[in-house]
Amino acid sequence: MPTKSTPAGDHTELAYQRRLPLSTQTLSFLTGLLGAHLKKIRSRWRKLATGRITVIVLAALRHDQRLADLAGGNNVSRTTVDRWLKEMIELLAARAPRLERVLAKIAREGGSVVLLDGSLIPTRRQTGLPMKRHWSAKHKRHELPIIALTDIHGRLLWTSTARPARGSEITACRHDDLVGRLREAGSAAIADLGFVGLDDATGDPAVITGYKRPRGKKLPPAKKLVNELIAAERAVCDHAFAHLKNWRVLTKLRLDVKWATRLVRALMILTQHEIAR
Repeated sequence: MPTKSTPAGDHTELAYQRRLPLSTQTLSFLTGLLGAHLKKIRSRWRKLATGRITVIVLAALRHDQRLADLAGGNNVSRTTVDRWLKEMIELLAARAPRLERVLAKIAREGGSVVLLDGSLIPTRRQTGLPMKRHWSAKHKRHELPIIALTDIHGRLLWTSTARPARGSEITACRHDDLVGRLREAGSAAIADLGFVGLDDATGDPAVITGYKRPRGKKLPPAKKLVNELIAAERAVCDHAFAHLKNWRVLTKLRLDVKWATRLVRALMILTQHEIAR
């Protein structure tokens, strides 16, 4: 039966502009980092200029723009943008310091206290047995916990490996032997009640936490005061994670989970440059 509807005409693709709220210092740093890498590997040609590639990658990280949309607006393929993004993540993550160097630097500067906290990164639901380890029964979603150390001013110093959500924050700290490394460096960490039991030492603990209220009882005024003092010192941790999660790519991770650790460490480096301007 012949149709009477008129065929659709040619569709028109439109490209729109969006503001990227980042400093010139961050853009210059990332452009220089990419330029030095291209010179090192002797890459003589790229589809776009180095500065344009940097802007595309920052748009993907800051606004969580879809790679296909970024590719269409810049006349390149999606796989090309994906390759640029992962290349930049690896370059930035390689600059993230190791835990021993962070603690040694704090000791050289005369400090002895860091702030310990954890956060969760929601991930896209995927099928298969390995993804069951990333299911959080508490929050009813797939996610990856990370542990971070900040200084007393709330600046991110170190982030841990992103581990499966079925383990607790204490388990993640024990994987990195955080207590042992703090003792070796002569440092101590202030943490919230979620880390109670991480350090069982009574004389000179490496991880200082508050007091949990016993079931059916009330905390004495002295212990309440201790909890208030610890909470006041740890308030800057929330600012540190807020700066990190301004990168909306962490709103819901769509990359493969094996990139989660490198992504968080790359964003930590970008955050340090952004808030230090």
